[in-house]
Amino acid sequence: MSDHVTDPATEAFVAHRNLLFTVAYEMLGSVADAEDVLQETWLRWVEVDLAQVRDQRAYLVRITTRQALNRLRTLQRRKEAYVGPWLPEPLLTAPDVAEDVELAENLSLALMLVLESLSPIERAVFVLHEVFDFGYDDIAAAIDKSPSAARQIAYRARQHVDARRPRTPVSPEETRAALDSFQSALATGDLQGLLDVLAPDVVFVSDGGGLKLAALRPVVGADKVLRYMAGSVAKAGGAFTSEPTTINGNPGLVLRVDGVIDGVLAFTVDDARVTGLYYVRNPEKLTHVESETPLTSR
Repeated sequence: MSDHVTDPATEAFVAHRNLLFTVAYEMLGSVADAEDVLQETWLRWVEVDLAQVRDQRAYLVRITTRQALNRLRTLQRRKEAYVGPWLPEPLLTAPDVAEDVELAENLSLALMLVLESLSPIERAVFVLHEVFDFGYDDIAAAIDKSPSAARQIAYRARQHVDARRPRTPVSPEETRAALDSFQSALATGDLQGLLDVLAPDVVFVSDGGGLKLAALRPVVGADKVLRYMAGSVAKAGGAFTSEPTTINGNPGLVLRVDGVIDGVLAFTVDDARVTGLYYVRNPEKLTHVESETPLTSR
């Protein structure tokens, strides 16, 4: 292929690569699958006649969305055979992601888990409209539907997600304060302190993927969660430590046993108490928590 075609295509792809990765990751919850989607997007993009492309960003997102939809259907079949609950792959993110409050909320493990309950098309429309602010004409082109159909799908998906969001938005500062109380109580073995920071109906979801010990279903209720966590710490059989970090733009903890990463713990907080704990132990999902992954909504 001639340079005058390849170079502008490469420049456009590189310029929007972080956005394309974020779109694919938000739809799939898996870095490896998102990277595969980007490779497929590139292969299709270099065959496009750029002279016919009105908006390169929108066109690239359209290709990425279609490839992610194809991959999502395959991924769903893999999840059906997954051992225990499936959680998105956690990512260590830069401060600018946390500063984009809307992006950070939509990238949280808790909300991405809610997106798992949408159909592939609903998830694509929700992600493109609510997270990346694409208009219905562009979304319609990406999913091969009419703009009015895209609007109806967006409305249905938003209703579904809103019914499962925290009741009131919580600032990063409030989340960090609850996390600090949780971490302090965990470090000192203060069971009453842990109980005080957990909401009565707190939900604990752990993902070991069959490779690490994890609860095979969500643990619900402060007392049960406390007992499960205390038992897990006892079984760790080594020096158990935790350190604050930023996971998917939100406050979280990296937990280590004898200095080796055991897992990543993400939180949801409501009214100064922890309402959700999401613990990723599957070692295959812990490869992107020590170096930052660039994510963007633009």
